[in-house]
Amino acid sequence: MLRTRKKQRQKKVRMIVTLSVLAVLLVAGCVLFFIKQSSGKNYAITYETEHYNENLYQGGLFAKELCVSAEDVALDGFDGDSSLGAAGLFDIKNQKVLYADRIHDRLYPASTTKILTAYLALKHGNMDDIVTISENAVNLDSDAQVCGLKAGDKIRLYDLMCGLLLYSGNDAAIAVAEHISGSVEAFVEQMNQEAQALGATNSHFVNPHGLHDEEQYTTAYDLYLMFNACVRNSTFVDIISQKSYSASITGADGTVRAEEWIPTNYYSAGEAAVPEGVNILGGKTGTTDEAGSCVILYNQDMEANPYISIIMGANDKTILYDDMTKLLSAGVAGN
Repeated sequence: MLRTRKKQRQKKVRMIVTLSVLAVLLVAGCVLFFIKQSSGKNYAITYETEHYNENLYQGGLFAKELCVSAEDVALDGFDGDSSLGAAGLFDIKNQKVLYADRIHDRLYPASTTKILTAYLALKHGNMDDIVTISENAVNLDSDAQVCGLKAGDKIRLYDLMCGLLLYSGNDAAIAVAEHISGSVEAFVEQMNQEAQALGATNSHFVNPHGLHDEEQYTTAYDLYLMFNACVRNSTFVDIISQKSYSASITGADGTVRAEEWIPTNYYSAGEAAVPEGVNILGGKTGTTDEAGSCVILYNQDMEANPYISIIMGANDKTILYDDMTKLLSAGVAGN
């Protein structure tokens, strides 16, 4: 009996609550209807009209200051060599692609890989750090390009960067990787993360130097993105602009010796004539049997406006520099 009365009371309470809610909704609806009718204004439509096209995203666009092209771009006065892997010319000031030939095709990067290695070192390292060279850093094949480093050597990170970028030392690349991340494996993981962050989404790296690996690839456009990020750093530009560099190295026994490094790009080394009307500040080369001959350069016209030029996959260095000279003459000097 008591249980029955209790259930009846609960049912009565629920009914009262339900009726109260309905009453509130009815009153609210009537008020809104009255307001709408009295003012002749539909507030929902008014809000949508005023705010639908409002720019709610306040961040900067990713490609706002980049040269962008999804297609090949022709350049008056320059006929691209079909034997090349890819080529591009980028007007940095005007964010314009002046020439593009297969710039989104995946290719082997060879030592142009060291551009990304340098980017990480500049971002995460201190150029005054003293780096101790490991046994692993000098454990390379006899035909590998090296800076002459020895296990136990101590050298400033800045000096190491000069050997990396000017002379393209593979030993320097490993030493940089180990100093920045503790191991080559950890550094490579960072390389891939940084490449993605820069928009270089068609690239994958497995080592910091560019010695051939089937799983290491990039594109001419991705290299432009990485190089473009580097040239915003004055230290990078200072290094690649040097015609030679004498590094001071302290050996494991405490003796100090000097190593002289000259640029591997023919323009800086004086082995190729710089085209008239162009100032070539410097750049980075890369050469393997699989990648062919590659070079990416930072250039200026006579008004000091900046350009980045790149050629990948040339059959030999003669073709590489002949075509680069023609590209710069047509696109920079003739722009």
